[in-house]
Amino acid sequence: MPNTVKPAILVAAHVTKVAHVLAFTVFVLVLAWVLHFRGGAARLHSDDPNLIFNVHPLVMCMGFILVIGEGIMAYKTIPAQKETQKFVHLMLQLVALGLGILGIYAAFKYHSANTMPDMLSLHSWLGMCTICLLGLQWLFGFLNFWFLKASEPTRILLLPLHVSAGLAIFLLTVCTAETGFVQIDAAPGAESRLVNFTGLFILLFAVAVSITVALPKVSI
Repeated sequence: MPNTVKPAILVAAHVTKVAHVLAFTVFVLVLAWVLHFRGGAARLHSDDPNLIFNVHPLVMCMGFILVIGEGIMAYKTIPAQKETQKFVHLMLQLVALGLGILGIYAAFKYHSANTMPDMLSLHSWLGMCTICLLGLQWLFGFLNFWFLKASEPTRILLLPLHVSAGLAIFLLTVCTAETGFVQIDAAPGAESRLVNFTGLFILLFAVAVSITVALPKVSI
């Protein structure tokens, strides 16, 4: 391996570790916010609509965004054969898609319980676009790289498009989350600071994931 490549690989290894730490930090912050400031998150059947709504940020931040990011990094962080990495990547993205659908359902159920109209805010528009694009991206990857498997020349041609589109969709999920945080009626003080820090760490997580995509593979 050329000496010029080794420093970049070492940087990639450190960046993936940073990304994992940031993901864990987001997990803790969102959990603390929902449990301490919002009274917890009920199942999707509750007499309190706010407990139903709390499922939405909990699932979308901890499940949707973090799982997508970890799925993107699977090729760089899992010490296994490529087919195994591909399977883990595929399954994590499928889990993320399922959690995203659950989160959107929770938001609609909350609106219905409060007789509120749906799809009015930029946040809701971005969210619906994101979940639809992720579904198409997953289906595209499943058909061309796993199930039917396009010919090797076609896969070589499609791979940069798939990687770039996947990263763009991931960044769109982050933009959607940030617009959601702006809509939160957080009380001034500890809660508002916690919400702001959560948004900041999600953004840093997205930056770290993007860097791992740009740098060479971790394995040395």
